[in-house]
Amino acid sequence: MKSTLLLVEDEAALADSLTTEFELENMSVIWAKDGAEALTLFKNNEGKINVIILDWMLPKLDGFSVLRKIRQSSQVPIIMLTARDYIGDKVAGLTGGADDYITKPFEMEELVARVEVALRHNRQAVSPATIFQVDDLLVDTDNKRVQRGEVIMPLTQREYELLVELVAHQDEACSRDDLLAAVWGTDFDGQPNILDVYIRNLRHKIDDHSGSKKLIHTVRGVGYMLSANVASI
Repeated sequence: MKSTLLLVEDEAALADSLTTEFELENMSVIWAKDGAEALTLFKNNEGKINVIILDWMLPKLDGFSVLRKIRQSSQVPIIMLTARDYIGDKVAGLTGGADDYITKPFEMEELVARVEVALRHNRQAVSPATIFQVDDLLVDTDNKRVQRGEVIMPLTQREYELLVELVAHQDEACSRDDLLAAVWGTDFDGQPNILDVYIRNLRHKIDDHSGSKKLIHTVRGVGYMLSANVASI
């Protein structure tokens, strides 16, 4: 079955080139030329779109705003593709919910590879499907639903996979290498601090609430642990 890619890019020539490339990779491509059209097309095709390539600088509505609006209802993998190469922008994109961030100019082979990785992660199902509970945190892998108390937590695909890995080994120290391999793959050759960025995102969403018990802990020299049984490590 073909995967469907939503391409959000205002440069027509680049959009045409990317569309041709991904169609050769046996993908269906839906093109949005501005942020407002991207949200409309996503809403009309939600459930069919498997991955999104999203430019930052867009007419009508910028890519970061599109990212945040989509993240309110969906964990579909989103790859930011932008000329903004300042590290603060990269952190903002990843913290805001992007699964990956590629700066222009880029190599087509790398972009295709990253899309394939995003699709592969999105297809991977947690087995066996079950429900994990730690304190008032509920992770339902049947429905990919994360809840803390009465609040539903909107997570990105990578954030969700990282949380599932932690909760499946609750009360155990998970090494950085093991977490990177489980969530990003054994062939991951990106920056190791990407893990710290995603842990920070999870802490913000899961732990940073008034009165909430801190569940995500740093294990110095090892990695991270999810536990309700320790105050700090």
